[in-house]
Amino acid sequence: MEEHWHSTLDELRQKLSAESFVTWLEPLRFDSFDGKRVRVRIPNRFYADWIRTHYLELILDALRSRSSEGELEIDWEVDTSLEAHTDQPGGSSGRERSSSAPPAASAPPSRPSGPPSATNLNPKYRFENFVVGPSNQLAHAAAIAAASSPGTRYNPLFIYGGVGLGKTHLVNAVGHRILQDQPQARILYVSAERFTNEFIWALQNHRINEFRDRYRNQCDALLMDDIQFLASREQTQEEFFHTFNALYHSDKQIVVSSDVYPQQIGKMEERLVSRFQWGMVADVQAPELDTRVAIVKKKAEQEGIAMSNEVANFLAQTVKTNVRELEGTLLRLAVKAELMKRPIDIEFAKEALRTQLPKQDAAISVDDVQRAVCEYFNIKLADLKSHRRHRSLAHPRMIAMYLCRQRLHTSYTELGERFGGKDHTTVISAVRKIESRIDSEDAELRQSIDAIEHKLARR
Repeated sequence: MEEHWHSTLDELRQKLSAESFVTWLEPLRFDSFDGKRVRVRIPNRFYADWIRTHYLELILDALRSRSSEGELEIDWEVDTSLEAHTDQPGGSSGRERSSSAPPAASAPPSRPSGPPSATNLNPKYRFENFVVGPSNQLAHAAAIAAASSPGTRYNPLFIYGGVGLGKTHLVNAVGHRILQDQPQARILYVSAERFTNEFIWALQNHRINEFRDRYRNQCDALLMDDIQFLASREQTQEEFFHTFNALYHSDKQIVVSSDVYPQQIGKMEERLVSRFQWGMVADVQAPELDTRVAIVKKKAEQEGIAMSNEVANFLAQTVKTNVRELEGTLLRLAVKAELMKRPIDIEFAKEALRTQLPKQDAAISVDDVQRAVCEYFNIKLADLKSHRRHRSLAHPRMIAMYLCRQRLHTSYTELGERFGGKDHTTVISAVRKIESRIDSEDAELRQSIDAIEHKLARR
């Protein structure tokens, strides 16, 4: 079983962020196995609470897939000698410890008392290698403006969008541009998860004043990824609220990213949501085809990968919704070509990516969705794309936009163009209205969407 435990950790190391794995799973130690229960030693009881909430199912699933013992359970045994192996001991089970919490059982590990250095910024994520297109031009322009005049324009800057679309790239680029103009600037780039972990660690070890000094006084720009991680963490939100105020009133730049619009972050305090909207809120959408082609070419140039325009177009048409996945696909293709001693031509690309190609019966387009909606509601395609706002047209139009986003992940900007040259904010509003009605269990709407989905499935 010990061998299974180590291979399970190896698997999770690949699935989790390096920060999460090092902080919460690396300090764990296998102890024993009695045929059903796996006993694991942990630095303190807070690890058990945090892991039970966030990682237990992942651990058990990976263990069960390797073991023939049937149902397994995990028992935790506190071993304070493991504190020395932790980066930031402590955790939470949906709540944080109060400031009166007792210190950890052993002396805290050594750690820097000052702010993380600028080397925390990813050296590859700069404005110079960010590919700009209609899907991200607003966020890109806002990020440049914020970086050029930190603390005065677009403060705070809130960037939101789906996974792998370039939010982290822009957040890092802001830090690099500030340092380029002000080499002595103190940049703090952290994830919201790390902010939470550091806050909990500071509470455990009675170092909260040091924590506050680092984030509020020794910081010229705070760049934070995945702010939605603070949702439901009331005490951490309270701490971030006061940190935000201290920085804002000192004209220090604040940039945060999220996977959703501020008001859509569940269990986030209203006063924080309000502050996120004080400055500039900009979205990053899935890139259009031309932008995806440019991204492939830029990445190939950076990595020294020889590739034709035909292959670049093929990759951009194969991976449509995620920039990170698109770049990863290119790199995997290059590695495979090198191992097989083959040039990256179109035949090789199609052969290597065969499993990623959409099935013929699933390969629908915006035109297919529009036609299916028109057939269902018995309206003309020209009317669907028109600017007429009568409900008999506006309702089908919103459904068509919603289905294009859900099934094809088409960007809001592209949808606006495909529906008669409408502004992307009109499309966003339409999609959200349909989502809201679905959430409210509108049976008639659900029936219409199901019928149209059925039509599309038969194409």
